[in-house]
Amino acid sequence: MEQHELLRHVVRCFEKQRIPYFITGALAAIAYGEPRLTNDIDIVAEIGEDDVAGLKNCYPESEFYFDEDAAREAVRRQFQFNIIHPGSGLKVDVMVSKRDEFDKSRFLRARRLRPLEDTEANFASPEDVILIKMLFYKEGESEKHLRDIAGILKISGDMIDFSYIADWVKRLGVEDIWEAFPERPLKT
Repeated sequence: MEQHELLRHVVRCFEKQRIPYFITGALAAIAYGEPRLTNDIDIVAEIGEDDVAGLKNCYPESEFYFDEDAAREAVRRQFQFNIIHPGSGLKVDVMVSKRDEFDKSRFLRARRLRPLEDTEANFASPEDVILIKMLFYKEGESEKHLRDIAGILKISGDMIDFSYIADWVKRLGVEDIWEAFPERPLKT
């Protein structure tokens, strides 16, 4: 299975189950920025315990590893769980929405994009990809997050709501990271 096939499968499963979701992480950064390699698909989903069994049915055991107990625990803890395609080594990281103010805002701002010729999907807005990448950088200081942000600013800078970012960097405590980007406007 190729990554684009897994993406198509994932989108169809979440939409068939009517689970609100959006794609974030590297795939969203690539959609708004510059290409790079990634082996996973990151999704934020408003998933409840009642949704787990139906979602698992989309991923047959003969092809996928889907630990239903781990998924239920992740839903209870508002954490994350994985869906793995062992044959390809590809992975889907499903991050359960915390349903906090930031996640609510991200769901409202999600955009419908066409990542594949025959597939439309919900993606995090470029602003929210930038914000979450700053949070991930703050946690682990991986340079890939800064490169992703720079790529988004370079490619999609003219469509970015910088006032939205300015508001959230304060609330999320990542002002110092944002201030390091010369591409950002000095005043919003």
